[in-house]
Amino acid sequence: MTSPVGSGVGDVPAQIDAYLNYLRAERGLAANSVNAYRRDLREFADYLSTVGVQSVTKATPAQIAEFPVWLGRTGGKAPSSIARAVSSMRGLYAHLVREGSIPASPAEQVHPPKRPQHLPVFLSIGQVEQLIAAVSGDNPVQIRDRALIELLYGTGARISEAVGLAVDDIPEENLIRLRGKGDKERIVPLGSYARAAIEAYLVRVRPEWASHGTGSPALFLGQRGGPLSRQNAWLILRRAAERAQLGVDISPHTLRHSYATHLIQAGADVRVVQELLGHASVTTTQLYTHVTVDSLRESFASAHPRAREHPEHPAMDP
Repeated sequence: MTSPVGSGVGDVPAQIDAYLNYLRAERGLAANSVNAYRRDLREFADYLSTVGVQSVTKATPAQIAEFPVWLGRTGGKAPSSIARAVSSMRGLYAHLVREGSIPASPAEQVHPPKRPQHLPVFLSIGQVEQLIAAVSGDNPVQIRDRALIELLYGTGARISEAVGLAVDDIPEENLIRLRGKGDKERIVPLGSYARAAIEAYLVRVRPEWASHGTGSPALFLGQRGGPLSRQNAWLILRRAAERAQLGVDISPHTLRHSYATHLIQAGADVRVVQELLGHASVTTTQLYTHVTVDSLRESFASAHPRAREHPEHPAMDP
């Protein structure tokens, strides 16, 4: 069954629908990833309709080359969003070549715009401790919330990975099994603080809450016994940050960024951190080395008595 595309085209073209099924069934992409591809390719189908093309196999290289320009002009999209849409479109055409639907990709020469490199925002160790203190207490919700936040910071898990955990995903006392993008599994160490917080939740809270539900295997539950959603987990983190009065904006990835940055600062090898985070490329992980270099530079400039501006050699404007 096809899905609505929007004002430009009545239905997702069959080739796009087949590609989405391939991503889901054969590549094993998670539902969120497939939905992101769907949104991008809906826009591509809308664009093609504006230039009179009703089939993706009939588009010319010149028409396809205008797609990122159209996105920027009509949707006012950021370069990162345009880059993702172009990558989705190129993936579609690569699939059509593999399937023998077209002899060569007309999108071969269309490249996504370069994304501006934003260094990840992370918390200091003191701020992490403030955050954890904000959910520390003896009532069931506090015990559950502390277990969640200790796990996020103690393993570098994405929020979606944390809420996707089952009780059986802790195979040994000091290990935990995470399922990342594309349902790819990785085993990461579980520190003593995270382990203690999870054990407290498993013993003192989860059995009672589970009795209210339908027997969900999820590690993290709501008070009615159902699995904790990604949105509720993010809300827990955001409210904890407000109570802790951190004074910084946080995102669902903030604790993941903090985990990686603190490991690099403590001397962990970048490739080890890559494996722990489940990054496909070490280039992504290397962003954290830039963060630590900037942090070292700032610390040096503020602390060393001979690092400040020399009176006879003032700093030049860049």
